[in-house]
Amino acid sequence: MDGFVIKNALVYDGTGTAPVRATVGVKNSKVSFVSESFVNNGLHSIDAENMALAPGFIDVHSHSDFSIFNYPDAKSKLLQGVTTEVNGNCGFSASPILNDAKTQMEKEFTSCGIETRWESRAQYTSALAEFPIGLNIATLTGHGNIRGSVMGYENRKPTGDDLNQMADALKEQINLGCRGMSTGLIYLPGAFSDSTEIIEIIKRSGLKNIIYASHMRSEGDKLLESIEETLEVGRQTGVKVQISHLKTSGKRNWHKIGDVIKVIRQASADGIRVTCDRYPYSASQTSLDAVLPSWIYEGGDEAELQRLKDKQYILRLKEDLAHIVNDLSYWDSVMVSTVRSDKNKYMEGKTIGELCRIKQEKPLEFTVALLIEEQLKVDAIYFSLSEDNLMEILQLPNCMVGSDSSLKSMDSTGGGKPHPRGFGSFPRYIRKYVLDEALMPLETGIRKITAAPAETFNLNGRGIIREGAYADLVIFSVSDIKDCATYEAPHTPPTGIRYVFVNGQMAVNEGVFTGTKAGMIL
Repeated sequence: MDGFVIKNALVYDGTGTAPVRATVGVKNSKVSFVSESFVNNGLHSIDAENMALAPGFIDVHSHSDFSIFNYPDAKSKLLQGVTTEVNGNCGFSASPILNDAKTQMEKEFTSCGIETRWESRAQYTSALAEFPIGLNIATLTGHGNIRGSVMGYENRKPTGDDLNQMADALKEQINLGCRGMSTGLIYLPGAFSDSTEIIEIIKRSGLKNIIYASHMRSEGDKLLESIEETLEVGRQTGVKVQISHLKTSGKRNWHKIGDVIKVIRQASADGIRVTCDRYPYSASQTSLDAVLPSWIYEGGDEAELQRLKDKQYILRLKEDLAHIVNDLSYWDSVMVSTVRSDKNKYMEGKTIGELCRIKQEKPLEFTVALLIEEQLKVDAIYFSLSEDNLMEILQLPNCMVGSDSSLKSMDSTGGGKPHPRGFGSFPRYIRKYVLDEALMPLETGIRKITAAPAETFNLNGRGIIREGAYADLVIFSVSDIKDCATYEAPHTPPTGIRYVFVNGQMAVNEGVFTGTKAGMIL
């Protein structure tokens, strides 16, 4: 449809102001007008009576850098109303991939069945441009990629030359369209860096109008120290700071929420441009080996596997993890989400504690054996978060919503039992937290997933409904919108998302994916 109108909608324009009943015109990928008194002159019209019209939702924390090649239709996100993703989070991105990083990142190419290889952001963009994609893609560049490309995966301090090379790499990535840099400070090789390194890279790049997004060094026992470390980057460099998937992990850390909010509010008052994101669930997901201390990762996957097979290192692991080594209540909160082998598929959806009881094995020994057998390719869901804290975080004025999920297949016959956040984050956020829990007015809730992300990540012309803006639009039923994905059946699509438009093209019609792929690389 090159030109059409949406009539009778209650329009939430993304700014946070009260909605108005209006007709919105679309022509040539953009909003052509917003009128409260429009008389149709023969254009094709969509009647949105009793429905809300909002800008397309922006997922500020996604991981589809490689999976976009598997699922270019982006159906798992479009059915939620998501029209733009920000990828390259947690220190991990699609570029640069040079030197030692080529070896480390090869597993991403092979697991996604990608035949093309690239090194630079320009080559990645070129590879993506070879086929249509379902939604818009914005990217950060991963510090892990930059450090791995320059320094490899050793635990050492950077030299002055290393810092200059990493700063040059960051600058090149930004000049080619990345929005900023992310870190993953519990992952290889980010775990080997300190805040001085991050600050120096940004300072030497000379960049100011970018965002620094961090999966912090700790989200539990050292949470407050990690927040201070993250804020210091903004304080020293002047760049925007984004705290990725802000949480208080582990019941013994739930009480810290008051201090967390106090520190963030004070930083804002001090002039630090700080924002955060959170997925609307009280369970997290990452690799199973994330339970292990960072020294186990040094040197890459092969080195990690060798350590896991060495009895001396296992003894050291037991010392470092003494607080959880035989605590079945902890391991009951760790659920195997996805494994690679058919042999172990039966484990998906079961906790480590359950499996240890079945097999009559000790938790750490079982976990190590599983990681070795699966060549580290095990994902897990961790039920360690506070629902009350989640609601407090979502209410922060500078908090946005990110799924922390890559694009997924909607086919439940393969791919294990991934976190339901990949299929229901945005309808769940609106239904449960904005409407049912009444944490905020709907116009405020919509701003947090539209205009606020667009402003934060410099996504010009998106996240807002006004003349001249890109026609990324969502029509949904306020009464019916709801997530249906569960931990037991995650591949279930939501209800209430009626129409989704990406750059003016209809991607979802009456809740059904149309097959249209009108996304752009931003």
